[in-house]
Amino acid sequence: MSVKPREKRTAAGVLVMALAAILFTCIDTSAKWLTIAGFPVSQIVFARYAGHLIYTLALYLPQEGVSIFKSNYPGKQFLRSSFLLSSTFLNFLALKYLPITVTTTIMFAGPIVITLLAIPLLSEKVGIRRVLGVCTGFLGVLVVIQPWGTAFHPAMFFSLATLVMSSLYFIMTRMLAGIESNATQQVWSAALATIALSPFAWHVWVWPETSGQWIVLCAIGCFGALGHISATTAHRWADASILAPLVYSQVFWAALVGILIFDTFPTVWTLGGGAIIIASGLYIWQRETRKRKKL
Repeated sequence: MSVKPREKRTAAGVLVMALAAILFTCIDTSAKWLTIAGFPVSQIVFARYAGHLIYTLALYLPQEGVSIFKSNYPGKQFLRSSFLLSSTFLNFLALKYLPITVTTTIMFAGPIVITLLAIPLLSEKVGIRRVLGVCTGFLGVLVVIQPWGTAFHPAMFFSLATLVMSSLYFIMTRMLAGIESNATQQVWSAALATIALSPFAWHVWVWPETSGQWIVLCAIGCFGALGHISATTAHRWADASILAPLVYSQVFWAALVGILIFDTFPTVWTLGGGAIIIASGLYIWQRETRKRKKL
């Protein structure tokens, strides 16, 4: 199976990653809603990956055949898939106890971790101004979270562990971009998680009782498939350190979800912190656009 090479399509990569951020918020929203409805976390994670696998096979198998199962780098694929599964399970555990805005904002430290890891692991050149821009965005996140005024919950450790696993997942995604097909990456990550979780999920399985529960349980896998296909494509088109700050946009989607679905409203701190985050993202974008024009 032919592997599409890396391309310098930064603008398109940024747009696709922004779409992925929306879809990731949909995953978290679905997981939070299902935990409130009483579904076990292992079942929710299983549904997320089993659906992901079904949608991915339906998309790629007719076009590319069984070659999508063959990996050129099985060791790296296993690591990438393991990081993704670990981050999802830990995140869903955190969502069981924490508001979606809290878990989302903790994850906003990801760009800092990814930017730092991209230097030794991906040999990417990251200028001091870009690092400062990412750090400024994180300061905006601190304004949103207000750690100085919020009681600490032990479940935040789950979110911190999610942060590390997720950052490693995105680094591995960038490593495999252009040398492994998108189809293979999606099939491996979804299949490994589905197989690993099957015995645990069926042991605690709870059948949906309403049409709404059936829809959300099925939709979470679709959100997962589309979100990670988008993220993988974006990493083939642009550097990880450029894409990383785009996860900040999730704060607005999380706030919107909080209002419409979970009946929680953003405070002035959320709005103020969001303004800082947007400013830092626009600054980084402007820097990269100016740099490309000089080349």
